Amino acid sequence: MSCDRVNVVNSPHGNGTREEEDFKSKTLLRMDSLNMESGTVHGHTHLPSRDTKDWYVILQLAFQSIGVVYGDIGTSPLYVFSSTFTDGVKDNDDILGVLSLIFYTLTLIPLFKYVFIVLKANDNGDGGTFALYSLICRYAKVGLIPSQQAEDREVSNFRLELPSSRSLQRASKLKSKMEKSNFVKFFLLFATMLGTSMVIGDGVLTPCISVLSAVNGIKEATDSMTEDKIVWISVAILVCLFMVQRFGTDKVGYSFAPIISVWFAFIGGIGVYNFIKFDPTVVKAINPKYIIDYFTRNKKQAWISLGGVVLAITDSWENAGTEALFADVGHFTVRSIQVSMCTVTYPALILAYTGQASFLRKHHEDFHDLFFRSIPHGLYWPMFVVAVSASIIASQAMISGTFSIIQQSLSLGCFPRVKIVHTSAKYEGQVYIPEVNYLLMLACVGVTIGFKTTTKIGNAYGIAVVFVMTLTSSFMVLVMIMIWKTHILLVISYVVVIGSIELLYLSSVLYKFDQGGYLPLAFALVLMVIMYIWNSVYRRKYYYELDNKISPEMMKELAASTNINRIPGLAIFYSELVHGIPPIFKHYMANVPALHSTLIFVSIKSLPISKVPVEERFLFRRVDPDDFYVFRCVVRYGYTDVRFEEEPFERLLVERLKEFIREGMMMIPTLTPSNGDTVSVELQEGLIYNENENEDTTRIEEGSRCQESVDKDIEKVDRAAHAGIVHLIGETEVIAEKGSGFGKKVLINICYNILKRNLRQTDKVFDIPHKRLLKVGMIYEL
Repeated sequence: MSCDRVNVVNSPHGNGTREEEDFKSKTLLRMDSLNMESGTVHGHTHLPSRDTKDWYVILQLAFQSIGVVYGDIGTSPLYVFSSTFTDGVKDNDDILGVLSLIFYTLTLIPLFKYVFIVLKANDNGDGGTFALYSLICRYAKVGLIPSQQAEDREVSNFRLELPSSRSLQRASKLKSKMEKSNFVKFFLLFATMLGTSMVIGDGVLTPCISVLSAVNGIKEATDSMTEDKIVWISVAILVCLFMVQRFGTDKVGYSFAPIISVWFAFIGGIGVYNFIKFDPTVVKAINPKYIIDYFTRNKKQAWISLGGVVLAITDSWENAGTEALFADVGHFTVRSIQVSMCTVTYPALILAYTGQASFLRKHHEDFHDLFFRSIPHGLYWPMFVVAVSASIIASQAMISGTFSIIQQSLSLGCFPRVKIVHTSAKYEGQVYIPEVNYLLMLACVGVTIGFKTTTKIGNAYGIAVVFVMTLTSSFMVLVMIMIWKTHILLVISYVVVIGSIELLYLSSVLYKFDQGGYLPLAFALVLMVIMYIWNSVYRRKYYYELDNKISPEMMKELAASTNINRIPGLAIFYSELVHGIPPIFKHYMANVPALHSTLIFVSIKSLPISKVPVEERFLFRRVDPDDFYVFRCVVRYGYTDVRFEEEPFERLLVERLKEFIREGMMMIPTLTPSNGDTVSVELQEGLIYNENENEDTTRIEEGSRCQESVDKDIEKVDRAAHAGIVHLIGETEVIAEKGSGFGKKVLINICYNILKRNLRQTDKVFDIPHKRLLKVGMIYEL
């Protein structure tokens, strides 16, 4: 492990005391954490998550969240009853049983589970499968890429606010077992990729079922409208929807909240009208006895019908890091979403389903197109327009969500390189991925033409949603035990109540596998295969570079070599390796014995948090010897951060390098003895700092020499930057090493390389100017 000696020119503790003045002159031995595993850093506070007490702001945010979060669940009344009673109503009390199921499902899953429990497990404002996985990775070392650093824990968003005294022993045991088990690490990553794949599958099905359900209402206005015409109108709307994605959702986002609010007002008001006019006695459905009676009468058919009931909670709850309830807490705050759910969405949905049940009790024959047939005649066309608008908004949320999820997968090395376009300077979470957009459009058009009816699409739709719901509950159990340290009885209660309900629904939707349920599983399987291939080779490449990185001794030999010519300019050498200098640099020097006057090795690293503040993004180290002017820099991003677009990246990099030289301060990882106990701060200071007494005059002279050295280094960097900045990118080709098995050869030589050849190259992803780009090729035998 390499050591650098650094002169500290500013006290990290403030100023004003004699001890702090003495601190300025002490020599610090720094263990280079860019070559070591992560330790534990103490003494850094976690910035509080966004939560405002201003009720005016909360109500404003609650109104805005209505248009962004609830579009999908809000449009569920379009198709829930028709998907549940696929063969008609056999008994009048069956309607009460289904209404009771809908009521308790809405109450227990979206309201109780998500709004009051899962929503609190957000990752600095972002939610979903990735947020839960990142929380677990930050608490326990269960990531598969060994890129952790002690300094990562100093990022303000990284530290978790943990309970101090409850159930520590149980949490520690579980954490220890997970960290020691490679199976658990692989399983957690597999489960995260599975959940991601399922939500992307949901992103295909949501636009299909929402738009098709809304357009289906035209049949009530005219007899000439056939099923085929409805399908092609829906396809036209879907194509237009995908074609405008490149303009960004912020252009039309301002109208989302008013439209969805009008939608909720309409369905709630019509629900009250139907409830009073047709059958107020459906209020009896609040009694869960009708659920038992429903299952007693219908047995297997009742269980199968749960696949239709679950559509009442199909929405964007699971969307990781996008515009959805659990997915964009950061823009709306937990309190604002709780307010909008409890005061608008939940009451409107309950009233809508209650009114539909009242109408259906008197009109059994209208089960197939219940939503539009239950609308009073004078409100039909206004309701139709609002329904189509709401369905488009619901589709938009899921499409945007799919883009965000793929962006997060890309940041964790789980998805092939694609172009990420940030469509809004005001809303940082809004992204657009051209390749994925057109693939989604083709998939949606294919599903709409192939399935034609909402009933068939509904069979496919439920599987993706319930799978991810169950996965979220599993991750939540880990969060409760390890991070929140919840009492074990409450954890057991959560598993018994919520887990049993979700498993019951999962068993029902899986029964319809051959009736369309295979579709999301097929989508997930294809995506899982792609993600597994890419992630597997990505990890192998990283370990290869880690095992073959250039040692400090070799760098000193290069610095002393007389065969190397230094040329004016600043070179930025991109690498994925965090802990050291990649082997491709040795290959470069062997073929091009010339080096720019200043060289920065830049590693782009994703932290298991949603956002990294710009001021904490760059982590520098200086490579020995100092007069070689070679630096290593880790640029840290969260999985939702905008990359390279906040301002010109190279200018920001040079400015931060000069700040690093000027300040001369390095972060110090906590020393951890072999038994795993953390050494106290006082003991660290005694171990790290050489206590010596210097006279004031000696300190002044040392400070003056240090300042001269700093000025010289900054001038050197400025001259190099003005001479020109060149970007060096390692383009590595990977092949299976000799003697590899057949499966490994197929994975690397065929599958991975096919993906790599058909996707964007690194320079296109980073938007590097071609005139200042130099690619360095090398073959890795993995």
